[in-house]
Amino acid sequence: MTLFQDKLFLQQLSKLAAPIILQNLIMTSLNAVDVIMIGQLGDKSVAAVGLADQLFFLLILLLFGFSSGAAIFTAQYWGKKDVAQIQQVLGLCLILSMSSSFIFSLGAIFMPQYILSIYTNDPEVIKLGSQFLQIIGWSYVITSITFSYATVLRSVEQVKLPMLVSLIALATNTLLNYLLIFGHAGFPALGVQGSAIATCIARYLECFLMLMLVYRSQSILAAPIANLFTIPWHFLPQFFKTTLPVVLTEVLWSIGITVYNIIYAHISTESITATNIAGTIERVAFVLFLGVGSAGAVMIGNLIGANQIDLAKKYARYFITIAPTTAVIIGLMIFISRHSLLTFYDISPLATDYTLAILAIMSFALPLKATNFTMLVAVIRSGGDTRFALMLESLTIWVIGVPLAFLGAFVWHLPVYWVYLLVMTEELVKCIIGLYRVQSGKWVNNLVHDKN
Repeated sequence: MTLFQDKLFLQQLSKLAAPIILQNLIMTSLNAVDVIMIGQLGDKSVAAVGLADQLFFLLILLLFGFSSGAAIFTAQYWGKKDVAQIQQVLGLCLILSMSSSFIFSLGAIFMPQYILSIYTNDPEVIKLGSQFLQIIGWSYVITSITFSYATVLRSVEQVKLPMLVSLIALATNTLLNYLLIFGHAGFPALGVQGSAIATCIARYLECFLMLMLVYRSQSILAAPIANLFTIPWHFLPQFFKTTLPVVLTEVLWSIGITVYNIIYAHISTESITATNIAGTIERVAFVLFLGVGSAGAVMIGNLIGANQIDLAKKYARYFITIAPTTAVIIGLMIFISRHSLLTFYDISPLATDYTLAILAIMSFALPLKATNFTMLVAVIRSGGDTRFALMLESLTIWVIGVPLAFLGAFVWHLPVYWVYLLVMTEELVKCIIGLYRVQSGKWVNNLVHDKN
């Protein structure tokens, strides 16, 4: 039976992926609108907010590591319908995520200039970025709570609740951005500070709605608070054995991405402006793969937890077929429309030229990136093969990507778009090695089969 003849697979995929895709589409689209609003303030503001968001980017990837590690267990426990263990894993995820977020908050609020000086020496960018960070830092802990619940809810096939909550919060954020950045409807025009205030309000609203709906609906995650924050010491060795490689993967990868951005920023302010705008467009394009990858992690994890190993391997092949096929189409759409996309931004001619070149490269690299994401998140990680994922991600970015970016920028003195092309080399190597691992079948590990 082929992929498009497997009706059960397609029904499960659409049920899980569609709400996640819709949520991510609206989220990234509204975030893109936010960037467009900031873009009306000029190159400096775009660069400042983009660099300030690098700290949040690091935090989100750390949270993604904790939550994804937890979701490996909760998806497999859901295959066994073990609700008590799912709540226990959620509690551990909350403890780790909130503790990490608190440390990031301290850095954003009390050391914003020091953090931004790592990325750029432009005093105006540092000043604007510091104003943004000192406000947005107050939302980090709240965000970690929402993130943990949303990820675990998806892993147990409850995808509609996080979607609804995110949509309300994101719509609120966009409206408040419009009012507070430009000073409409009697509100003060606060520029980048207005954007930070709007985002903070939206994130607090999102957390409140998430918790309220989880407990009002009597979801399986509606555990007593005391139970969530009781550490299950006997479970910690198994949890950290699987989860720590995921966290380390995200940390090492995110630091690598941060190094890329530092390199881009040191080439020129126009270069970091271009990569920020191109990155925003790529995030919109990537929503399909985020949804498919998240759905794949749940479906394959559930099958492994239910000990249906052959079917899990079959679904893995399906997902790795879907990713590059759809990415080719989306990549061509980006390439064809790249000039039109930039009409929304009021940036300098040089920044425009850089962005157009990066978008052209991005459109052709998208199938590689989509395949790698789906392969690592939906297949290898969901099978508990987290140590291999750690080695693959960290070695390709640090042995191939970062050295090539450094050489391109500081030794060969290439324009930013050629440096970006060099960075894409790591995606090619990652894809070749990862596909070989999937074909071997060594990625499948049933983490919960022998647990009571």
